[in-house]
Amino acid sequence: MKDTFTSARLVQEDLIRLIIFSSAPYDKLDVTLVKDRNVYEKIIPSKVTSTASLLVADFKLKDPLPLGHSYCLMMSSYGLVPLDVSEATSFPDFDEKYTYEGDDLGVMYSKERTSFGVWAPLASVVWLKIKKKGETDWSYYEMSRFPKGVFRYVAKGDYEGALYHYCVTNSEITTVSTDPLAFASTANGEDSVVVDPGKFLKKMNKECLPVINCATDAIIYEGNVRDLTIDRHSDIVHKGQFLGLAEKGRKTEGGNPAGLDYLASLGITHLQLQPLFDFKTVDERDPSTKYNWGYDPAQYFVPEGSYASNVDDPYSRILDLQTLVASLHEKGIRVSMDCVYNHVYEYASSTFEKIVPNYCFRRHANGKMANTSYCGDDVASERPMVRHFIVECCRYWIETYGIDAFRFDLMGIMDVETMNEIAKMAKAHDPSFLLYGEGWNMGGDVNVPLAHMDNYRSLPQYGFFNDRFRESYKKWLVGENNEGAREAVEHALVSSSLDFYDKARFLSAEQTINYIECHDNETFYDYLSMRDESLPLNEKLAICKMGLASVLTAYGIPFIHAGEELGQSKYGKGNTYNLPDLYNKFSYKLLDERKSMYDYFRGLVSYRRQSRFLHVYDPRVLDPLLTVEPLPFNGIKVTIADEASVSPAKKIVELYNPSRESYSYALDGEYVVLVDSNGLVAPAATKVESVLVAPHTFLAFAKL
Repeated sequence: MKDTFTSARLVQEDLIRLIIFSSAPYDKLDVTLVKDRNVYEKIIPSKVTSTASLLVADFKLKDPLPLGHSYCLMMSSYGLVPLDVSEATSFPDFDEKYTYEGDDLGVMYSKERTSFGVWAPLASVVWLKIKKKGETDWSYYEMSRFPKGVFRYVAKGDYEGALYHYCVTNSEITTVSTDPLAFASTANGEDSVVVDPGKFLKKMNKECLPVINCATDAIIYEGNVRDLTIDRHSDIVHKGQFLGLAEKGRKTEGGNPAGLDYLASLGITHLQLQPLFDFKTVDERDPSTKYNWGYDPAQYFVPEGSYASNVDDPYSRILDLQTLVASLHEKGIRVSMDCVYNHVYEYASSTFEKIVPNYCFRRHANGKMANTSYCGDDVASERPMVRHFIVECCRYWIETYGIDAFRFDLMGIMDVETMNEIAKMAKAHDPSFLLYGEGWNMGGDVNVPLAHMDNYRSLPQYGFFNDRFRESYKKWLVGENNEGAREAVEHALVSSSLDFYDKARFLSAEQTINYIECHDNETFYDYLSMRDESLPLNEKLAICKMGLASVLTAYGIPFIHAGEELGQSKYGKGNTYNLPDLYNKFSYKLLDERKSMYDYFRGLVSYRRQSRFLHVYDPRVLDPLLTVEPLPFNGIKVTIADEASVSPAKKIVELYNPSRESYSYALDGEYVVLVDSNGLVAPAATKVESVLVAPHTFLAFAKL
C-alpha cells in the first residue's frame, strides 16, 4: 500500500509487536496469526499506542510461540505481514533451549552416504542445494528439523566432489549460504565442496620436533606465506604459495638459503604464519591483482585458495598446506597459526548471519552493531554455539593440519571462558602447545570477562604481546638517556612479572611476548629513520642488531618479525595490509647484501637456545637469580651468578650499551667471550679481563 509501512516482530516469546506507519486512516485491527501458511488463531491486541501516522500494537499470546515455523500476521487492510523472529536469540532461555553440543554438524562423508547437518534454530525450512561432480543441474532436498534447531539430510551414494549450499528461510526470507563448517570450497568461496578426509595427508612429522619444556623455550618468527616466497631474487618455484615455502634446497642469487632452508638455518622454534584460512579480499583466481594479509576471514575451516597450486582443485589447498606444515616439522620448526576469531569481513554477508540472524555478532546497548576493533563486526564469542564453533575450529586445525600454536588477533575482544576452553582442548593434544595473542583492552558492551591483559590472572596458559616492552625498548635504543627510560627497560627485561621499578603485570615470564617489531606499524629500521633522518646507515643497522639482542636476551618469549634480522624497510609505511609486494615481501636481495646481520642473528639465537638461564620463567626463581645494575651512558649490566643455572660457568655477565659512546669496562677476573659485537664466539676462544664496550652493543661473558 502506498505510503504505508508494516512490521511485526516477536519481542518476547509470548509477545508480538505490530507497527504500522501510514498516512491513511487506521481501520479497526482484525488480526489473524498464520502458521506455516495456515490460519492458526485470532489474536487481540493487549496494548495499542497510536499517533496521527503511527500505530504500535502489542499482542500477548496465551503460550510461547514455538520456533521452527513460518509465521505471518493477516490483516484485511494490509495483507500478510511476515513475523520477524530474529529477536528470539536474545530471549533469556534461548541458549538453554537451542545449544547443540554434538560434533556431527557439517558434512560426514563416506562412499555409501553423506550426511549434512546445519544449526538453524530460527529457520522454518532449510533446503540442501547440491550438484554432484560431473552434473550440470542443481538438485534440491528439504532437510528435516531435529531438536535444538538442527536440520539434517542424508544423501545416499558417493557425493565426493559435490558442490553444495544451504537455502535457509528465516522470518519468510530465504538466503543461500555456503556451509560455515565446510572443509573445502571452490575458488573465492563460491561453493562448499564435499571432500573425503581419507585422502588428506596423515603423516605430519611431529616426531621431528625438538622437545619444548616451557613456553620460554620458544623463539617465534613471524612471516607470511606469500611474503616469504614471492621475491624474484630466489629460485623458489611456487612463488606466493604453500608449496613454495615447502621447497627444499632453494637459494638466493648470492647462494644463501631461501624459503624453507632459510627458516631452518635461523634456529627458530616456531614460525608464526599470518592467516592461513580463507580470507575475502584477494581474488584466488588472480592473486597478483590485489594483496592482503588476510585479517578478513571468510571460511574458517578452509585454507586460503590464493596460496594453492591449483585453486580449481578443492583438495589442492588442503594438501599443499599439509605438505608445508609437514616440511616445517621435518626441519624441527613448529607452526603457529594466526587466528582471527574476533571479527568477520562483513557480518550481513557472512554465513553466520544468513543462517542464524542476530546470534553470532555483538550489538551495543542501543542496538547498533559493535565494531570494537574497527576491522569488522565483533563476533559474540561468549554465545555457546559461537564458542563451540571456535573451539571445534581450533581442534580441526590441530588435528588436520598439525598446528602447534595459536596467535590470536585482537584477543582482548574475545571472552575469557572461550579462550580457556581452547587452551584446555589444545593442551590435551600437546602439553607444549603455545597460546598467545594481542591482549589490548579495547572495551566493548559485553557483561563477561574479556581476554585482555588486565585479566592475565584468569588466562594463565596465555602469553600477551608486551606493548610496554616494545615502547620502552624502542625509546631506550634510540638514545633516550634518562633514568626512567632505563628503569622501564629493566622492568621489561626481567619479564614484567616482578615488582621491579614497576608493578608486575604478568604471572610469569611465560606470559610476556617480547618484541619491538611485528607486521603492524612501521619496521624498527623505519622507526629509526623517522626519529632521525640524519642517522647513518651503519648506525641504524647497529641499533637494529642491538634490538635483536635485546629481544633475544630478555626474559620471556622472544618474537621476531621476518626481515627484522636484516634491518628491512617498508619504505616508511606502517599498516601495509593491502599494499603491494614491494612493501611486504621478504627481501632475499637484502639477505645477500647483509649476510653479516643474518649471521649475527643466528649467533644470538644459538646463544639463547644454549643458555638455559634465559628460559627461566618463575618470578620466584628469577628474582634471586639476577642482579641488574646501571652502566655508563644509560647502559645495563645483568649478572647471573647461580652456578646451577649457568653451569659449567660460575657466572654470566651481560652488558648492554644503547648509546653512541664507547667505554672500557673491567670484569672481576678472567672471562671467556660468549657474544661479541659480531655474534657468537666459540667457548674459551677469547679470554678477557676488561673490554671496550662499543656503541650500540650487546656483549656476554662467562666466568669459568
